[in-house]
Amino acid sequence: MVHEPGFQVQCDLWFPHEPLPVGEGQNDTPPVLVMTSAFSGFIQARMLPSRTTPDLLGGMWTLLQDAQAVPSRLLWDNESGIGRRRPTEPVAAFAGSLGLEIKLLPPRDPESKGMVERMNRFFRQRFMPGRDFRSPADFNGQLEDWLPKANHRYSRSRHGRPDELIVLDRERMRQLPPVTPEAVFRNAVRLPRDYYVRVFSNDYSVDPSFIGRIVDVTADLDTVWVTHDGVIIATHVRVWARHLVLTDPAHVARAAVMRRDFRTQRVHRPQPEEAVQVRDLAAYDEIFGIDLGQQPDLVLEVAS
Repeated sequence: MVHEPGFQVQCDLWFPHEPLPVGEGQNDTPPVLVMTSAFSGFIQARMLPSRTTPDLLGGMWTLLQDAQAVPSRLLWDNESGIGRRRPTEPVAAFAGSLGLEIKLLPPRDPESKGMVERMNRFFRQRFMPGRDFRSPADFNGQLEDWLPKANHRYSRSRHGRPDELIVLDRERMRQLPPVTPEAVFRNAVRLPRDYYVRVFSNDYSVDPSFIGRIVDVTADLDTVWVTHDGVIIATHVRVWARHLVLTDPAHVARAAVMRRDFRTQRVHRPQPEEAVQVRDLAAYDEIFGIDLGQQPDLVLEVAS
C-alpha cells in the first residue's frame, strides 16, 4: 500500500489503562485523540474531556491548528461521536468548512487504520510506564514533551524519521481556512430562576440579572462562557469531573443584592387602599315603599 504525502491522516481514540485524577476527588480514563500521518508516521495526540461530537471536533481542530496544515482525508472507524456509516451533520459541516473528506471504515476493519492502532500500543508501552499524572492538564503537558522524542525515532519501513518526513507531508497539505470551523458545544436556553446552565453533566452559574432571558451557552475544550445579545455574562474554566455545581462568587453576591432589594421594595411599597362600595340603605326603603319623611302618628291605647 502506497501513501501519498499530505493525503491521509488516521484518527483513533486511545484510553489509558490506569485512571487519573480529573478533579473534585474523582478519577477517570478520558479519551486521548491520536492522529497519525499515513505517509510520514508523524504522531499528534491530546487528551479530551469526553468522546462527544463537540469535543472530538475540538480535538481535531486543535491538532490541525498545531500542524498549520489540512490533509485531504481524515480516516476514522465507526466512532459514535463521528458517525455510523456516514458522518453526523456537525462532522460533515466541519469537514466541508475545511475542504477535506472524513472517511468512515466499515465495521470490523481495524487493519485499514493499523498505523494509528500500533501507535496506541506504542503509547501504552513507551509513554505510560513509570509516569504519574496529577490532572488531565498534567497528562497533556507530559504528552507534549514526549511526542518530539517519539517522532524522532527512525522508521525502517519509511527509511526516515517522522519529524523529517513531515516536512514533505505538510508541503502537500492545504493551509488552514480563513474561517474557523464550528467545533464547540452550543446551546440556547432561558435562564431559570436558580441561574444555572448545564454543560454536559455539570451546572455552571450565570449572572442572575438575566433570569428569564434567552442566553447562549458555548463550551470548548477548556472554557465555558455564556452570552446574551453578544455580551459575555459568565465565564468558567471547564471541569472534567462529573455531576458538579460550579458557582462564581460574584453571581452569589449579585443574587443576594437582588433579594435584598426585592424585600426592601416590598416593605416600603405603599399599601393600596381597599375600595369598598358602601350601599345606601335608603335604596332598601325605596324598594319596600317606605317613606321615612312622613312618620305616622303612633297611638298608644291603654286598656282601661
